[in-house]
Amino acid sequence: MMKRIGILGSTGSIGKGALQVIQHLQDKFQVIALAAKSNIDLLEQQAKMFHPEVVAVWDEEKAYQLQKKLPTIPVLAGLEGILAVATHPSVELLLSAMPCFDGVLPTLKAIEAKKTIALANKEALVAAGNLVMELAAKHGTTLIPVDSEHTAILQCLKGEERKNIRRIILTASGGPFREMPKDKLSQITVGDALAHPNYRMGPKVMIDSSTMMNKGLEMIETHYLYGVAIDLIEVVIHPEQIIQSMVEFNDRSIMAQMGEPNMLVPIQVALTYPERYEGNLKPFDFTKAQTMHFAPWDVDRCRCLELAYQSLREGGSMPCFMNGANEVLVERFLNKEIGWFEIGQKLATLMDQHQVAAPKNYEDFASINRLARDLAKRI
Repeated sequence: MMKRIGILGSTGSIGKGALQVIQHLQDKFQVIALAAKSNIDLLEQQAKMFHPEVVAVWDEEKAYQLQKKLPTIPVLAGLEGILAVATHPSVELLLSAMPCFDGVLPTLKAIEAKKTIALANKEALVAAGNLVMELAAKHGTTLIPVDSEHTAILQCLKGEERKNIRRIILTASGGPFREMPKDKLSQITVGDALAHPNYRMGPKVMIDSSTMMNKGLEMIETHYLYGVAIDLIEVVIHPEQIIQSMVEFNDRSIMAQMGEPNMLVPIQVALTYPERYEGNLKPFDFTKAQTMHFAPWDVDRCRCLELAYQSLREGGSMPCFMNGANEVLVERFLNKEIGWFEIGQKLATLMDQHQVAAPKNYEDFASINRLARDLAKRI
């Protein structure tokens, strides 16, 4: 039986990778719905190739333009259209890959609609982890992680009892500046920060990877997805990223998931889980010279990772506040309004000033996100 899929963020790097996997395994999937923010040229191509029942565009004017080009497919507009895709009655598996806080509400609505969710939107768990997990438990919704680190952990834990986990080890490339002298960090340009050594992703993720905030967000996700205490989650620098992540058990055995650092693999794992099908990458060649390095991360160089740990330790509204403020600071860096080093400096200042609250629902989290974004624009 074909798995019926909806994709939020189909024109982003994860969405494009998912459609590549679906095309490779076309007898296993049927694309029911696609949604994007504003890239209607690519969305039009995707719609003509995969023939979904409906598409949605966040930008209402762009949705109107796209409808003229796709007269036989309904094109929905705005947040209402995105939510319609997230809760479409024919969708069995929803890939939630719409970036930033914009993807949180559609993910929550999909949970309430009891969709199986392949989760690539970090912010849903980072900003509102308790709410997401409570709703998932209430509605019996399955969350399948898409990040390479979390699909690695998922595979390492298959058949294992959570009580036997001693620690989870997330690997990180260290970004493009792991060996740069510290006195040069203030000179980093936008172009420098967009040069990830192993992956090509959207600009927000690329900048977060350069500051190590991306690994901090993944650490918070790990805490919520697997119910593991923060002190049991470690980050280690592994430049080659051949090992995606590891789990150490109480008998000191360690299970690691390895492979080529290519997002097509974790995307396919998430879309096909719990089944496995032939992949479309070349087999990993162990006969070639392979060297793997490991090192601790530098607190001074990775200030944002330390701030992510701090936010989770403080709990309550702090992770949501940190996430919202970081989104704006990254935007300001990309717009060349602030320097790369200032992302961590300004974020630390904002977090020190934030009074931690206890959000209970989406509206509470959205209010905290708005506050964080407003303050980050003015600092």
